[in-house]
Amino acid sequence: MKKQIKNTFSRRGFIRTSALAGGGMLIGFNFLTACKDEVKPPVDIANLNFNDFNAYIKIADNGYVTIFSPNPEIGQGVKTSMPMIVAEELDVPWEHVHVEQAGLDTDKYRGQVAGGSQSIRQNWNVLRQTGATAKQMLVNAAAAKWQIDASEVSAKDGIITSKSGETLGYGDVVKEAAALEVPENVTLKEPKDFKIIGNDALNVDLNKIVTGKPLFGLDYKKDGMLIASVMRPPAFGQTLKDFDDTETRKITGVIDVVQFGDKIAVLAKNTWSAMKGKKVLKANWEDNALESTEKHNELLLGLLNSSEGEVRREDGNVDKAFAEADQIIDRIYESPFLPHNCMEPMNFYADVTSDKIQLAGPIQTPEGTANRVANLLNRAPEEVEVELTRMGGGFGRRLYGDFALEAAEISNKAGKPVKLVYSREDDMNAGIFRPAIKYRISAALKDGKVTGYKLKEAAINSNMYGLIPNFFPAGAIPNLKIESANYQSNITTGAWRAPYTNFLAFAEQSFFDEVAEALNQDPVQLRLDLLDNVDEGADDRIEYSASRMKEVIKLAAEKGDWNNTPEGIYKGFSAYYSHNTHVAEVAEISIQNGKPKVERVTAAVDCGIVINPTGANNQVVGGVLDGIGHAMYGDFTFDAGKPSASNFDTYRLIRMNETPKVAVHFIDSEIAPTGLGEPGLPPAGGAVANAIKAATGKRLLKQPFTKYLAETESEVIG
Repeated sequence: MKKQIKNTFSRRGFIRTSALAGGGMLIGFNFLTACKDEVKPPVDIANLNFNDFNAYIKIADNGYVTIFSPNPEIGQGVKTSMPMIVAEELDVPWEHVHVEQAGLDTDKYRGQVAGGSQSIRQNWNVLRQTGATAKQMLVNAAAAKWQIDASEVSAKDGIITSKSGETLGYGDVVKEAAALEVPENVTLKEPKDFKIIGNDALNVDLNKIVTGKPLFGLDYKKDGMLIASVMRPPAFGQTLKDFDDTETRKITGVIDVVQFGDKIAVLAKNTWSAMKGKKVLKANWEDNALESTEKHNELLLGLLNSSEGEVRREDGNVDKAFAEADQIIDRIYESPFLPHNCMEPMNFYADVTSDKIQLAGPIQTPEGTANRVANLLNRAPEEVEVELTRMGGGFGRRLYGDFALEAAEISNKAGKPVKLVYSREDDMNAGIFRPAIKYRISAALKDGKVTGYKLKEAAINSNMYGLIPNFFPAGAIPNLKIESANYQSNITTGAWRAPYTNFLAFAEQSFFDEVAEALNQDPVQLRLDLLDNVDEGADDRIEYSASRMKEVIKLAAEKGDWNNTPEGIYKGFSAYYSHNTHVAEVAEISIQNGKPKVERVTAAVDCGIVINPTGANNQVVGGVLDGIGHAMYGDFTFDAGKPSASNFDTYRLIRMNETPKVAVHFIDSEIAPTGLGEPGLPPAGGAVANAIKAATGKRLLKQPFTKYLAETESEVIG
């Protein structure tokens, strides 16, 4: 049975007009106003605010549909999957849909952010209503044309049919539909009736990507623009004393050299000249507070062992549980800084004039970045325009927009349109890094059960965001305490794919395997038993679903053949909830030439309804490989403020011959979709670490694993 719902769109949330070039209907909804509970009756179209919309549809006279995608595309597939949702409820053939990227418009759009794996989750209902409402308006227009009741009319695959068999295409009634009132109630499809959602769809940009057509920020060009390459302090804690640009200005193609703050920009006609000019630029730097990883390690360990910290969650009586324990397990887990290493280095275009500021490029936070540029240059936010390009990776790095601010400041000082381009060295050494973090985890065991649990986080600059303390094992252990402390550093840190949980999941999931070993229990069964303790609904602080987590654990164990391990193969298990999604993984490794090799990973995922299986599978596989690669090899340190690596010859990434086969299994669900760009990553490190323990007997407490294993390589492996 189809579900009829009250249309939750306000008058300002629904926009339509027939005044399009070539005719047609343009409709859309404001993602914020459309979700408000109070709904007022629709008014005449003349009173609608055309500028107040977000996701929107354009229907041409021939019935073909353009769906504009407002959210930034960083490779998570929203430019394909979000329009799929609209097209499903609009009931138009997917092959008749053309997708375009919308630019930033703070009047028309809301929530134009790519981050936290929230794009689909936050907009699921609004996108469905967008399509369903448009469909109903087309049906109403056809009914009026036939002079029959709308209940006698249906629409399917872009064709409207009356009970008597008459038909009209969507394009035949576009203009009439544009003049109608917004329907107060719309009917949404039941999941069993989906024809687009749940079926594979190719990336809408695939042809442009594989044929090299302009699409990404690095492809962006404007007549008269200059390329900027920037020299920054070579170490954190240094400031610029002076510089000599004599040799730089001799380089053919170099147009100007501009100082802004402690940075120097070389402007040239092309990238090669700009980077060559920067190479011969001479600068003197003054040392201030120069920090090193060795000192950070001392400080973080000191924080773990001190009473300093903020309590994030506390249940029961933890001190009593530990005082009465038969056994206490206590471990410290350590992780390094990490750069983001997006395939496409940072870049951005800026043209600052007296009339407006035009920006273009790959950015996860276009509105926030536009506001920061306006504030930097003391201009009104409405003077800033941002054109969005596809991003060659983001992983949190492109949330911050520091590179866009640099481009704008350079353009403002030079009085010319400028495209800033980072080299790989710029990107790796002057970036926003994953913070170095240490965790101390303790468990109290009594009478064969986990009775107490303590976790303390010590991190550089910031701590776990507020929801994480309410992830597993909150609610599963009666006496629990989560606290955190941080050291403020001048090294810039920020979000890195699956912030905090990218390492915390490894620490916790490795620790629970130790608990299982101490209790002589199967690691999978231990997790299931702990989840049985959760009284779902009794504590509204708890973020995860114990029942959904148990289902993915069981599915991963089944598909990964947990209880059957072939000769020469060693298995490890891990399960984690993040970004509203439950994931469990089984890793299989072998020992090759005395070293662990990840052969296969089986992942079970509950992300609700899967919009595009191909895209969803790619997201999970990518997350797993990213998680394994950085857990195994990712290492980044600082000495006197200088990073230890500047390019891939000194920074180790996972290589093609080291990538395992990844089998992904989704829980069949009719629950609204949740996040998918990040949740596959956190469990991967723990699963591999637990498999390495099974193979070598070594319990890994530090990342990267290869470095820690090398420290103890005198021990027998395999």
